[in-house]
Amino acid sequence: MKKFIITIVCMLFCAPLLSAQTLLSPNGNLKLSFQLTEKGSPTYALTFKGKTVISESALGFVINQKEDFNSNFEITEVQFAEANTVWQPVLGENKEIRDHHKEMFIRLTQKNNGRQLYLRFRLFDDGLGFRYEFPVQDNFRHFRIQEELTTFQLSDNHKAFWIPADYDTNEFPITTSAISEIPKLIDKVREEPLAAKAPTPNVAVQTPLMLKSNDGLYINLHEAALVNYPSMMLNVNAAKNQLSAHLVPDKNGVKGYVQTGSVTPWRTIVVSDDARDILASNLILNLNEPCKITDTSWIHPTKYIGVWWEYFIGGGSTWAYSDDRDITIGVTDYTKLKPNGHHGANTEHVKKYINFAAQHGFDAVLVEGWNEGWEDNYAYDKERIYSFTKAYPDFDVQALHQYAASKGVKLIMHHETTSSVVDYECHLHEAFRFMNDNGYDAVKTGYVGPIIPRSEYHDGQWMVNHYNYVAETAAKYHIMVNSHEAVRPTGMSRTYPNWVAQESARGTEFESFNGNHPEHTTILPFTRLMGGAMDYTPGIFEGDLSQYGNNKAKLSTTLVKQLALYVTMYSPLQMAADLPENYEKHLDAFQFIKDIAADWDNTYILEAEPGDYITIARKAKGKNEWFVGAITDENAREALVNFSFLPKGKTYTATLYTDGKNADWRTNPQSYSIKTMKVTHKTKLKQRLAPSGGLAISVKSE
Repeated sequence: MKKFIITIVCMLFCAPLLSAQTLLSPNGNLKLSFQLTEKGSPTYALTFKGKTVISESALGFVINQKEDFNSNFEITEVQFAEANTVWQPVLGENKEIRDHHKEMFIRLTQKNNGRQLYLRFRLFDDGLGFRYEFPVQDNFRHFRIQEELTTFQLSDNHKAFWIPADYDTNEFPITTSAISEIPKLIDKVREEPLAAKAPTPNVAVQTPLMLKSNDGLYINLHEAALVNYPSMMLNVNAAKNQLSAHLVPDKNGVKGYVQTGSVTPWRTIVVSDDARDILASNLILNLNEPCKITDTSWIHPTKYIGVWWEYFIGGGSTWAYSDDRDITIGVTDYTKLKPNGHHGANTEHVKKYINFAAQHGFDAVLVEGWNEGWEDNYAYDKERIYSFTKAYPDFDVQALHQYAASKGVKLIMHHETTSSVVDYECHLHEAFRFMNDNGYDAVKTGYVGPIIPRSEYHDGQWMVNHYNYVAETAAKYHIMVNSHEAVRPTGMSRTYPNWVAQESARGTEFESFNGNHPEHTTILPFTRLMGGAMDYTPGIFEGDLSQYGNNKAKLSTTLVKQLALYVTMYSPLQMAADLPENYEKHLDAFQFIKDIAADWDNTYILEAEPGDYITIARKAKGKNEWFVGAITDENAREALVNFSFLPKGKTYTATLYTDGKNADWRTNPQSYSIKTMKVTHKTKLKQRLAPSGGLAISVKSE
């Protein structure tokens, strides 16, 4: 039985208060300080075990009114509260999550005009969340944000794991450097060829941003509960070791349209002197609203394969049915077009994937390129590109639905929009009804290219509202959503657990362009995954793509590291991304992918250092089964697996998937070994990981 304890202590004042206020975390390690400057400007500071995390930093706004919204304040009310509750996510890394925080609420009133601004701080043992609240008030109903002045004044020139700030993409490779080096590196990084780019005019980076201080602190900056507000990038003032909010504007330059009675997202600072605590943090989830879906029984973890990877490897398979680009959706008769002969999403080909999924116990098959419109899919000048209800002539929707159902397999719908978002919203209900009628309960959405309406960016306020609208609307049709090319997540999966995963970063597809580096997946859990699950699409066994044609790309990992990613890269939606024939060559290694769960009772972070290595163990939801994944960067190393997470007094059988003696991601990536051993909660295992290698372990009761 869960225990719920809520303690609230309020202090209400009518007269102005002293400007300085402090708050301690439940365990006392974190201290928040708030005060007003002589000009009445709000500031805050944060320490961890006496070490400076954020020194005195500015708060407030510049808005489109004569008087700014960042000075001449006085404190007119302070409230303190403490909450200690436990809640259960529908899907997650842990069956239960504790939300234990102390809160300080501050009402600020501007002396000259009476306008009010609320600040709400929540201090957890693992960090701080704070947000602005705009109460309804006379003569102050609407305004536009010109700048959010939230600042993060760092204590030193920290090591940073960063990607450039860009309004339209988050698919840059991650760069590791000191903050002082960002200005001289950023232009080169921005040269990366991507489908749509809109770089900030100044030096800025994206969140989640991972930092490591010279005195041993790990600091993560991000945001939580991004609703009706633009996403936050971070301006970099390298000379001052200072970061500040950079809101994504629309193309008219407006950074946010606000109506009083609303709140901003939470600005989050996760901090510890142990990197494992960063990965274990639930702070961002805890700052989101509870689940808004009454009946969640239809939301489930999914392991899937798909007609997808074959489009990237250079083997000739295409999304498009015809090579004729002279088409008009709603007018063109596709039965009169000449087929190109290598369209991947055809009925007989998809049946082979369904057969493979059924044979090996997978839940679903994703099919991309099933619908009309792919011949002209990068036409930014066109607002209507795809049909979301009409299939190509060689794709029989009803027959495949029946065939998949007879095999106990679901099909996953694909809605690429090429960022013609207004058109997608016009057809959204029709598309979801079509899914309901044909047995689909999950959709992968895509937003490649510049946004239509053409005044908007991917990460601006309008698009944030769109992504949330799709998740909310999908819930009404009992549809799960996996969004690609969307704004990076901020814990909204707690509120809408049908939003099961997102891409929103540089995923496996970039392996087909030689585009990921060995340390990439040792950093992503500290950056992109802080806000929610990622559809990273691991499981590539054949890493030499030259065998498919002219593609000379090679995978940046060993085969065993691909197995380990199913543990270290959390998602309740996990794809076995390679071609079925490549799994058939390595069925013994493929067994790990078949066995591993996608939903968990408990997660244990055993080892972690951003950019170097990660070792994680997880207990499968409702089963006495555990899985361990360990990965390293380009350096070979020895992983230490402490099995103390196992129940005491029992012996278990562990199956180890290890890199071969001569395994190396550059020269011998497919070398691996499989063995079994007995383990108990006292067992400690040391295992060598090859360069960019891994270790995968399944543990079961005898």
